[in-house]
Amino acid sequence: MTAAITPTIADALWSPIALGRLRLAHRVTMAPMTRSRATSDGRVTDLTQTYYAQRASLSMLITEGTQPSADGQGYLMTPGIHTEEQAKSWRAVAEAVHEAGSTLVVQLMHVGRISHPSNTPHGRQPLAPSALPATGDMFTASGPQPMAMPREMTTADLTQTTADFRRAARLAVDAGADGVEIHGANGYLLQQFLSTNANLRTDEYGGDIAGRIRFPVEVATAVADEIGADRVGFRISPGSPLGDIQETDAADLYPALIEALAPLNLAYLHVVHLGDERLVRSIRDGWPTGLVLNRAGADIERRAQDVRDGLADVVSVGQLALANPDLIDRITAGAPMNDPDRGTLYGGGERGYTDYPRLAA
Repeated sequence: MTAAITPTIADALWSPIALGRLRLAHRVTMAPMTRSRATSDGRVTDLTQTYYAQRASLSMLITEGTQPSADGQGYLMTPGIHTEEQAKSWRAVAEAVHEAGSTLVVQLMHVGRISHPSNTPHGRQPLAPSALPATGDMFTASGPQPMAMPREMTTADLTQTTADFRRAARLAVDAGADGVEIHGANGYLLQQFLSTNANLRTDEYGGDIAGRIRFPVEVATAVADEIGADRVGFRISPGSPLGDIQETDAADLYPALIEALAPLNLAYLHVVHLGDERLVRSIRDGWPTGLVLNRAGADIERRAQDVRDGLADVVSVGQLALANPDLIDRITAGAPMNDPDRGTLYGGGERGYTDYPRLAA
């Protein structure tokens, strides 16, 4: 178990806040984490309901990445929100989370080129800004395989993918979710458009910064138009190398992106903080609504300091929430924390998913 937290250190975290239409009882939320426990047709299960409801003392639960289309799937056993059956399964999760007292936001994640045809329901070539494969392997049912060569998206593909995000957002809120988060981070499709090595297009969706931010902004605009900007978040991870991404102009790219997103008046921006304090402060200063900060690897004391300093309005935690379903009780009691079982992070059943011990145990 990790060390206990001094309760008074976290005092900055306990005041309520509104992020657009989302009403949060306090400032500690659950970050999106892929768990790979959906059915083969992309439905979440009764076990998923239990997993999220167990963690409902966190003020907002951002779900694992959920594909908005069959083309958006990259990993085995990840959930979707593009069929009526998938939406029905999410309704049960939303009801369980609301009954337990929290807010549910479904993260819409299109992986782009981080995929392999054998992991998708249709077996098609992945979509990407340019026909450039990412380095590395993808785990498939037959073992690791090199990342597949993607197909450069046509104008028709861009239009369809925007429509897919729009429809997925509608299905999510109609199924009872309080909002959606658009995944523009971690090397997936929207960040691929932002990058200087995955996007080599020469049309209006590539080239300079204005071209590379165009598609992510169009997706955000469509989703906000469909369900209301006040229940839409957008996640970024400036400078992240995940997914074989390079952003050689990040210091100029992200201020331009948030300047383009700001007029939409989204509920929040979710920033993965990877150590560039100057860039994150620049983003904070330029963003007009709520900012959720995920300071990767930091303890609760450091995250609380970000709220006290005004760098964040809300903080998100990942593996702390994964391993401690009663995280808020542990923080307020100054109790030790469970450590995550890394062997059960992806796939499987209740072990390492819904069986972490609570303080009462």
